[in-house]
Amino acid sequence: MTKQAQLPNEKTIEEIRCAIAAIEDKKGESVRVLDVRGKSSITDFLILATGTSDPHVKALKSGLDAAMKAADVQLIGEDRALGSGWLVVDAFDFMIHLQTQEMRDFYRLDKLWKDAPELTF
Repeated sequence: MTKQAQLPNEKTIEEIRCAIAAIEDKKGESVRVLDVRGKSSITDFLILATGTSDPHVKALKSGLDAAMKAADVQLIGEDRALGSGWLVVDAFDFMIHLQTQEMRDFYRLDKLWKDAPELTF
């Protein structure tokens, strides 16, 4: 992981790594981790990932749920509205946005948070 500002705590790093591994295991695409500390009042980090279709986004969420449960990561909220092309999982210190390419292109969270440093794992 590389970043110039203050590093997140080790527990958060491990939880983010777990989430990324689960997303990559299910072939999630264009995974990015943005540091929004000091820019967002609701979380410290955003994980953005793309699925190729609604069923793929659902599979990403299913794999993520299993990995988070196995790692004993406490989730405080999640979007249960399947079929929208966009699912959100809130793990307090970080939020995971799973989107189809169409949703990612339309809402452009990458551009909305363009001033947020990107973490590389």
